[in-house]
Amino acid sequence: MADDPIHDQSCGIELINDQSAGIERLLEIMRRLRDPETGCPWDIEQTFQTIAPYTIEEAYEVADAIERQDWPELEGELGDLLLQSVYHTAIGQEAGHFSFQSVVANISNKMVARHPHVFGDENRDKSAAQQTRDWEAIKATERAGKAQGGTLDGVAMNLPALLRALKLQKRAARVGFDWPDVSQVIDKIQEEAAELVEARDTLGHEEMIDEMGDLLFVMANLARHLDIDPEEALRRTNAKFTRRFGAIETALAARGRRPEDSDLQEMDALWNAAKDAEKSSRS
Repeated sequence: MADDPIHDQSCGIELINDQSAGIERLLEIMRRLRDPETGCPWDIEQTFQTIAPYTIEEAYEVADAIERQDWPELEGELGDLLLQSVYHTAIGQEAGHFSFQSVVANISNKMVARHPHVFGDENRDKSAAQQTRDWEAIKATERAGKAQGGTLDGVAMNLPALLRALKLQKRAARVGFDWPDVSQVIDKIQEEAAELVEARDTLGHEEMIDEMGDLLFVMANLARHLDIDPEEALRRTNAKFTRRFGAIETALAARGRRPEDSDLQEMDALWNAAKDAEKSSRS
C-alpha cells in the first residue's frame, strides 16, 4: 500500500494541510512544487544558479528587518531564508548530491566539533577571544582536510566585496601579515588617496579603478583595526544619507518645489539644517 501513488499523494496532501507538521510540511510542499508532472512550471525550471541570487537577497532582507527591529517582519524573512535552504537541498537531492537530512547532519556535526568546550571535555572557562582563536584553528584544520592549504583559501568569491576584503585581511593578519599600529594604516590611506589623484590626473580609467579599489581595501583595513564592521558603518551612513535627503525633499516640497528646481547651495543649506536637527534631537 505504501507504494500506491494515490495513497502517497493523499498522504502528501494531508501533510501539506497540517499546519503543525513543521519542517516536514515545508519539505513536502517543495517536493510537490518541483514534481516534474504536477508541479509549478517556474519552480521546476529553477537551478542552483538561478536560485542563488534570491538566497543572497533574502539574507539581506533578514539583516534589514533586524536593523529596523521589525520582529514580525523578521519572522517572515527568516521563513523566506529557510525556504532557500529547502530549495537548494531539493535540487541537490534530485541530482543525487545530498539531501535536507544530510545537510542538517553536516551542520550538526560541524557545530559539535567546533565547540569541544560545550560538547566535549575541554575547559569552558575561556574568554570570547580565546574561543574565537580556537574556532579559527579548528576551521584551519578543516580547510587542510579539504586540500585548502593556502591562508586565503575558502574565502567565498561571491561575498560582498567589502566583506570579502575584511575576511581576507583577517586571514592574512593571523599569520602576521598586518600593520602593528593603526597609524600605519592611516598613512597608507593617505598614500592610496594620493595615488588615486595621480591616476586621475595622468593615467587612464582602468588605473583609476585599480587605485580606487586599493583605497577601499585599506579603508576596510582601518575599520578592522578600529574594531568596526565596515558593512555596518556604511549601512548606517546610507540610512543617514537617505534620511537627510528625504528632509531636503520635504523642505523643498513645503516651498512648492522639487530638488531639480533647486540648486546645490540651497540643498546643502537644507542638508545642514537636517543635520543640526538630528543633533538637537539626540542632545
